[in-house]
Amino acid sequence: QVQLVESGGGLVQPGGSLRLSCAASGIIFRLAGMGWYRQAPGKERELVASISSGDSINYADSVKGRFTISRDNAKNTVYLQMNSLKLEDTAVYYCNADGRTYFTTTNRNYWGKGTLVTVSS
Repeated sequence: QVQLVESGGGLVQPGGSLRLSCAASGIIFRLAGMGWYRQAPGKERELVASISSGDSINYADSVKGRFTISRDNAKNTVYLQMNSLKLEDTAVYYCNADGRTYFTTTNRNYWGKGTLVTVSS
């Protein structure tokens, strides 16, 4: 059973920083593409950042220069360092994995339950 557990969300003032973590289990982490998505109230879920198994990274234009995604294959964890947070970064942030387990031969998409980030003064 694949599990993605996010942590690190909370309330922060504009200009502040947070680091989100996503601990993965049940998936061959080193082979998985990992990503962070977010969904603000009344809006569709959108990609924030992604990192491939080969460490190729992509960011949404809205977070470039402020957010950094990274992964630690030894800890089966992906991180999202968020700096210079803005009011519009308020959303539920979801961890996503695209990969397979030791019992599957094809990649599947998995989601965490999300962690709330609130940017407010």
